[in-house]
Amino acid sequence: MQNRYEKLLAECDPNLKPGRKVEGTLKWHSPLDQPFHIAGFGWFAGERKYRRLPTLAEGMVPEAVDRLANHTAGGQVRFRTDSTSLSVRVKLKGKAHLPHMAPTGQCGVDCYVGDFGALKFVSTTKFDFTLDEYESSLFAGWSNETRSIVLNLPLYQGIEEIWIGLDEYASVMSPPAYACNKKVVFYGTSVTQGGCASRPGMLHTNILSRRIPLEFVNLGFSGSGRGEAEVAQVVSRIEDPACFILDYEGNCKSTELFAQTLPEFIRICRSRHPDTPILVPSRIRYARESEHAWLYEARTERKELQQDVVHHLRAQGDHSIYFFDGSELLGEDYRECTVDGSHPTDLGYIHMANGYEPVLRALLL
Repeated sequence: MQNRYEKLLAECDPNLKPGRKVEGTLKWHSPLDQPFHIAGFGWFAGERKYRRLPTLAEGMVPEAVDRLANHTAGGQVRFRTDSTSLSVRVKLKGKAHLPHMAPTGQCGVDCYVGDFGALKFVSTTKFDFTLDEYESSLFAGWSNETRSIVLNLPLYQGIEEIWIGLDEYASVMSPPAYACNKKVVFYGTSVTQGGCASRPGMLHTNILSRRIPLEFVNLGFSGSGRGEAEVAQVVSRIEDPACFILDYEGNCKSTELFAQTLPEFIRICRSRHPDTPILVPSRIRYARESEHAWLYEARTERKELQQDVVHHLRAQGDHSIYFFDGSELLGEDYRECTVDGSHPTDLGYIHMANGYEPVLRALLL
């Protein structure tokens, strides 16, 4: 079946074939070793796992949240090298399966080269999406000058192992330092997790990480980021948060439930981090709102609730909490910015990053 599949692709367009193994001698490195830097996992320093929540959270959070924590959305491998080629070997926890999301976004790795503010996209892994292991070249035949590399990890699948293939005698060095050790923490829904970006680098938190020299931690849990108190307790334990962005409104089943979870989530975060900025954005507009009035009514009702909660807390003296109107993030062409009416395309995520950037810069830099 695989040979027939590849033959059909070759007849159509050779550029559409799954990536091939690189010819020649490569040295394979584990990014768990120095001087590689793994970013985007809040508990990585202690656990050394490609996981978005600590393993101790198992049994403390909903089963779906614990399972989705193995998805590597927002995870990055950062380093510098003078290698003329770069390949990756990836062993996934499962195969691509989403009907409305490109396998490159769900299970792929993409590569950027450059420094903060000037990172440029290079390529994305090509692989047979019916398999859960692959090897793919990201570049080859380049000059041997030293470059800063950022590899963005899969958005909707977990990683068992990843290996970085470089020239046999290439140097590997530490990546550029962040402006500080604090982490920008996004908590939220499937939109936060990256559904349905075409490749990992187009997720808005990854876009923002290329523009703002801080580590971004993505805690979007598809369909399951609902603001539970037990999840808030775990999230609040992230060390050195620069900011919390609580964007989980889209998963709330009712405004009444949202009215219970939002103040409590904020209270839990604030109890551990009394001065850390907390941003409460309202959700993006759905394309179906014009046909389904209840969607518009629910969004505006919850937006008013968010504003009231923030205004109440500020009146009580918490001047580090802010409301952000996310309903305008996708702009006037919001209907053209999603795959299915609610999950953004790459265009949608660019709009979201553009909207968040000045707000985060004002809060953090």
